[in-house]
Amino acid sequence: MAARSAGILLYRKRGGALEVLLVHPGGPFWARRDAGAWSLPKGEYEPGDDALAAARREFVEELGVPPPDGHARELGQVRQKSGKLISAWALEGELDVEAVMSNTFELEWPPRSG
Repeated sequence: MAARSAGILLYRKRGGALEVLLVHPGGPFWARRDAGAWSLPKGEYEPGDDALAAARREFVEELGVPPPDGHARELGQVRQKSGKLISAWALEGELDVEAVMSNTFELEWPPRSG
């Protein structure tokens, strides 16, 4: 079975324009690539998992902050060339970009490791 991903496309209306939040992968492979690299915050989930719950979890994992409260509108699914199936929801709201901490985790040395 092909991998499955779920994500939330956060948007807001500002000054008569529609703005969306997109993310860019990090690492050396993506360092000089922009075209085709931007995406909604998303991540993989297992069959049987609730896709919207996975999308909300992945939003937190990708950005370090929860998505705003509100009704998420299902946008549908898209199959990528790789076969991965992407499920997406649109959610209107604001996000404090100063609070975003992408893919961070606490690191510690194991006891007696040195």
